[in-house]
Amino acid sequence: MMHRLNILTLLFLSNFTFAQKLDKKYAHQPIISHIYTADPSAHVFNGKIYIYPSHDIATDKPNTNGDHFDMRDYHVFSMDSIGGKVIDHGVALDLKDVPWADRQLWAPDAAAKNGKYYLYFPAKDKNGIFRMGVAVSKSPVGLFKAQPNFIKDSFSIDPSVFQDDDGESYMYFGGIWGGQLQQWATGTFDKNETRKEVRAANEVALTGKIAKLKSNMLEFSEKPKDVVLLDSFGKPLLTGDQDRRFFEGAWVFKHQNKYYFTYSTGSTHKIVYAIGDNPYGPFTYKGVVLNPVQGWTTHHSIINIKGNFYLFYHDTELSGKSHLRNVKIAPLHISESGVIQTVNPFIK
Repeated sequence: MMHRLNILTLLFLSNFTFAQKLDKKYAHQPIISHIYTADPSAHVFNGKIYIYPSHDIATDKPNTNGDHFDMRDYHVFSMDSIGGKVIDHGVALDLKDVPWADRQLWAPDAAAKNGKYYLYFPAKDKNGIFRMGVAVSKSPVGLFKAQPNFIKDSFSIDPSVFQDDDGESYMYFGGIWGGQLQQWATGTFDKNETRKEVRAANEVALTGKIAKLKSNMLEFSEKPKDVVLLDSFGKPLLTGDQDRRFFEGAWVFKHQNKYYFTYSTGSTHKIVYAIGDNPYGPFTYKGVVLNPVQGWTTHHSIINIKGNFYLFYHDTELSGKSHLRNVKIAPLHISESGVIQTVNPFIK
C-alpha cells in the first residue's frame, strides 16, 4: 500500500508542476488517492454520504471506443460529512459475479427503496452491447448481488436514478460514441454502425433516455423515451451545437419544484444544465455547471445535505492520464432565482 501511495504522490507532484506551468492551480483536492476513481454518484442515505464511483485501473488496451476504460469492479465510499474522513468499504460488486456481463463496468448509480439498496451499472454483454444491470443489497455499502439478467429494454451507458417526492423512480441514461447511443438511433442496435455522429450538424441531436422504474426497482415499467432538450426559443438542440447538446453523464435533481437535468457535453468538456417542470421534460438549456477539467472526460453528481449543495466530479490530477481519474468535491451555489453559479476547477 505504501509503495502505491508513493507512486500516486509522485504522479500528483509531477502533475501539479504541469498545472503550475499552465499558470493554473487546482481549485479542489482529490478525496480518494489510494485507488483511481471516477464518475462519482453521490447520495445521502440516513444522513450519511455514500459515493458510488467507477474504479479505474491501469491497462494496455488502446483508446478505441473507450476500451482503455476497462473497469472490473466497484468500491463504495462513505463520509459522515463534507470534508470528513472518506472510508473505502472495499469491493461491492465484481465483474465475475455478474452472470450476463463480459467487460467494462462503467459509471454506476445507486438508490434506496423497500428497505434495500440498488446498484445500477452498465456493462458490455457477451455480444459487446452495453446493457444496464442492477444488483441488490441490504446495506448501502454492499456486498451487492447482481440480478441474473440485464434490465429488459436497457442499452447504452451512465444510468442515473432520480426518485421524486411522490415515490416514483426514473432512470436516465445514455452516451454517444463509446457509449453506443448512436448505434440505437433507429430503435434497434446496429452492429455495423461505426460512425460517432450519425446525424448532420443541422439535425436534432441524439439525446439521453428516460424510463420509469417499477416499484421493485428491478425493471422498466415503460419503453425508454427521449429526454427533449430545448434552447431558449423552444427549439430542440442540434447535433452541431456541441457546447449544449447531450453527450453522456445525466444527473437529475429537484429544486424549488423544478427539475434540473444536468449532463456532459462530451467533446467540449462541460457539465451543463437544463430545467423542466416534470421528470420527462422538456428541459430548457440554462447554462454551465462545471467548466472543463483536466482530462478528456467529465462526469458528476449533485447532492443537497443540510441545506447546502455540493458537486462531485473527477479529473486526472493524480495521473495525468484520461483513464486514471480521481474524485473531487466542490460547493455548488444556486441563486434564489434558480441559477447555478458555474464551478471552475482551476484557480489562476
